[in-house]
Order: sequence, then structure tokens, then C-alpha cells
Amino acid sequence: MFRLNLVRRACLFIAALFVAPILASQSALAQPFPNKPIKIIVTAAPGGTTDIASRALSDLLGKELGQTVIVENKAGGAGIIGIQALLSAPADGYTMAMGNIGPNAINYSLYKNLPYKMEDMEPVTIVIANPNVLVVNPEVPAKTVAELVALAKANPGKYSFASSGRGQSIHMSGELFKAQAGIDIIHVPYKGAGPALADLLAGQTSMMVDNLPSSMQYIKSGKLRALAVTSKNRVAELPDVPTMIQSGYPNFEVTAWFGLFVPAGTPKPIIDKLYLAVKKALETPEIKQRWKDLGGWAVGDTPANTKIFIAAEKKKWELVAQQAKIEVE
Repeated sequence: MFRLNLVRRACLFIAALFVAPILASQSALAQPFPNKPIKIIVTAAPGGTTDIASRALSDLLGKELGQTVIVENKAGGAGIIGIQALLSAPADGYTMAMGNIGPNAINYSLYKNLPYKMEDMEPVTIVIANPNVLVVNPEVPAKTVAELVALAKANPGKYSFASSGRGQSIHMSGELFKAQAGIDIIHVPYKGAGPALADLLAGQTSMMVDNLPSSMQYIKSGKLRALAVTSKNRVAELPDVPTMIQSGYPNFEVTAWFGLFVPAGTPKPIIDKLYLAVKKALETPEIKQRWKDLGGWAVGDTPANTKIFIAAEKKKWELVAQQAKIEVE
């Protein structure tokens, strides 16, 4: 009898070892989402609009969700490195990526072997949209787009334009300008708008068609000269800066956008909860004013509508890449 009791106890102990983790896992699953910190992977270097938008949103989003929201930069490879980091994470809503028009629309037409496809991600929403702005280092003796084009035509190959990386809207805007103006300017890619701006400010490059939010502070301080914005209408915060359309380029209109994505397979109720939290954060006076000061505006459309919008953007930039004759890598 004593031996039998020992055997029974041993069996119960072994069973407990197997059952305890299962019960703990079920308990964790039963807890409402979110029950631990959430991470936003920034697909660009610090200092650019992707980074600015992520950090501006993180605290308010954390308050809405009742959890800490951590921001982590994964720059490089035209946003590809950041997207790969997102897709290696579990599809549980605890890891999002702040993508943008580059890795989430333009890249599909520029890379033969892109290591991801649209179906690998689900959009939560677009958080900010803004025009780009053609800026030059103050040492460049051009006060208008026409003067810049004249300088470039008189000095082929002398001037260069910086970008946040191949395939970003900054790069594509520069290529559009190059093609439509018929000028020979050299593309210098960086691992994000932050390092690109640093070299532009130092005079290492001549110009940049940057996302307006990341250049705004330097325009207002006089460290960069804004020649034109890429929106259809002038920007209220820069009333004296004309549009590219007003500068003689009727087909030059670019709107950059930045949005949150999760891995495909993330449960819809979790995506919906994230969306509602982001939308509430975007509706706060603090974020509205922040976006306005940066020359942008909040979007906050539903995940379903955002998916339709991004598919249309993908097709649009395929045509732009063809028109600009950009080689596929």
C-alpha cells in the first residue's frame, strides 16, 4: 500500500509539471489584450518623420491601451530591415511597425526579390500624411525652383540630392524632379531622413525633397531654404512657399504617409482594439496640433479602408517608377 501511494504521488507530481504550463498559458490568453508592453518598430533612423510620428504617438497610445508603448528603431535597407523585424514577431498585437509609403507601397515596384509581400501584413491605420518639400542648403544660390533648375542645367553632375534610402518617397520625389526638370543631379541615399538631413545641413549634399515634418524646424530656423512643397495647395505653416505645381510642374504632386502595421494572422479583435486606441489618440488636441505644426494631418481611417488605399498607392508608384525609368534591383 505504501509503495502504491508513492507511485500515485509520483504520477500526480509528473502530471502537475505538464498541466501547470498549460493552465498558465490559458490564463494568459484569458487576460484581456493588452496585458504587457507593446512595441512599435520604426522602419527608419531617428530624426525622420517615421520616427517623429512614432514617438509623438507612443505616450498617448499607451494611455489609451493602459500599457507602456516602446519605440525601437530598425533602420536600413529602404525600410526592409524594419519590416522583416515585424514579420519575425508573433502575430499577437504586441509588436507593430510604423511603416510608410516607401516599404509599404513603393518598394514592391523596385525590388525583384523583396523578402515580403503585402499579404504578410495587416494595416491598423495611417497616422499622419504630409507633403514633401524641396529644400536646399543655404549655400546653394537658388531662391526658386526655376533658379535651381537653371543652376543644375548649367552644371550637370555638380549638384546632388539626398534621400532617406532607395524607394522612399523622398528618393522618388527627387527622381521625379530630376525627370520632369530634365536635369542631371546625383542621388545620395542614407539610412533615414535624420542622417540625410545632417549631411544636407553640413553642405555635403545640395538638396532634398524631404518629408515636411522632419525639415520644418530647419526651414523655420533658416538652416534650410524651402523652394516648393509637393502638395496641391500651399501649406498654411509655410504660406510664402509655392507648390511644385505653381513652380511650373503641373504633374508633380506627392503626399507621403506613415502608418501602423501588424503581422498577418493577428486576430481581428486585436487589430480593431489597436485601431480604436490609435484613432482616439489621433483625435486628441495634442496630436492634432503636433501634426499641424509639422505641416501634416491625421488620417485614422479603418483597417479595411487603409488596405484599399495602400493597394491603390502600390499601383500608383509602379507607374511613377516606370515613368522615372528607375531600374529594378
